[in-house]
Amino acid sequence: MSVQKKTRGNAISRAFAVMSAAISVSAAVENHRRPNSRDLDTLGIDPKAFDRIV
Repeated sequence: MSVQKKTRGNAISRAFAVMSAAISVSAAVENHRRPNSRDLDTLGIDPKAFDRIV
C-alpha cells in the first residue's frame, strides 16, 4: 500500500472520529450529562478544564 493511501485513510478515519466525538459531546451537553473524557480528548478539550466550564 502506498504512503499516500495510508495517509488518506488515516485522515478519513480521523475525520470520522472527530465528527463522532463532536456529536457525542453535543448530545451529552444537550441532555445535561458529562461527556465522555475520551470524546473530549479527541476534540482537543481537556476534561478537567471542561469540568470547570460547566
